[in-house]
Amino acid sequence: MKTVVINEKQKGFLFKDGKYIKTVGAGKYRLFGGRDIEVSEYGSIITSAYCTLDTLLEDKEFAAMVSVVEVNDEQIALHYVNGRFACALPRHGKYAFWNGSDTHSFQIVDISSPEVDSIVPRYIFDKIQPTLFTRIEVAEYQKARLYYDNRFVRILEPGTYFFWNTSVKVNVGFVDTRLTKMDITGQEIMTLDKVSLRINFVCNYKVTDYVRILTEIDDYVEQMHIAAQLALRDYVGKYKLDEILENKDEMSKYVFQKLKEKEAELFVEIKDAGVKDIILPGEIRDIMNTVLVAEKKAQANVITRREEVASTRSLLNTAKLMEENQTLYKLKELEYVERICENVGNINVNGNSDMLSQLLGIVGDKKE
Repeated sequence: MKTVVINEKQKGFLFKDGKYIKTVGAGKYRLFGGRDIEVSEYGSIITSAYCTLDTLLEDKEFAAMVSVVEVNDEQIALHYVNGRFACALPRHGKYAFWNGSDTHSFQIVDISSPEVDSIVPRYIFDKIQPTLFTRIEVAEYQKARLYYDNRFVRILEPGTYFFWNTSVKVNVGFVDTRLTKMDITGQEIMTLDKVSLRINFVCNYKVTDYVRILTEIDDYVEQMHIAAQLALRDYVGKYKLDEILENKDEMSKYVFQKLKEKEAELFVEIKDAGVKDIILPGEIRDIMNTVLVAEKKAQANVITRREEVASTRSLLNTAKLMEENQTLYKLKELEYVERICENVGNINVNGNSDMLSQLLGIVGDKKE
């Protein structure tokens, strides 16, 4: 004899010799004569190791105690208990739950297309199996190309998107919508006078057509790079070194204009472009530095001579004024006496002559 106890949150399936007899409630059962009870918990999907759900549903009493939902191919059922989301039931199958004190409801969702219908609440994706869906995050500075089985569908704006995992393959390609910098570094180009220069160039651009730039161009960044290289070579090859160094801005404008002409076929908008550096060969750089030092020294000498001439002219004008005006001469003498006194500790005055005359005698003979 076997004893089975069924609690209040349980039901039991009574079998005799492997055949379903009926469903029993809470209580203590003594079993004999080939009888057995299989216990089923409330709150979980009803299953039996000895018979199918359809066999159980043939029992009208059992059918009255459960809520049943059937999910076909390319469908899932969203299961709610007392109005709260409980779980997602995978595609194809029949499911039953004990009623008891709970109310069960189901929302059938068609997943034949990867697109998630707007009637599906977004919060459930934090609770259902990750294998059922794909999450796609598009940042604020991005746009995304959406593909079904490698066929373009549409552009996704910034945001979070969910797609059902079906037989249709979903993938995306991200495009940066921000202003993007492209550096062209170390381009060695020969000038008209056969000097090899290395030029660093920079270009800022934005993508304008997020689909055609992928479907109609093989590596648009490389295409822009080549276009800038050709424009630089075209310009530098026409001018001598001195002309290029004097007209750096003209070279930037020329290349920028050439890139602007390529906008339509490259599906980008060129915002600005310019030469960052012009690097000369070592020997040419040394020569240029020598020339620069010589020029600066010459400029310094010119300024020194100019100041000396101006100073001499000022002294000459002062001398003429003092020669023509004795009072001005006396004032100048007093000015020098004042300077002497500032640097002399003691002055001894002797004799009957006045002090001013003796001080002037120290300076020099009085001009008659």
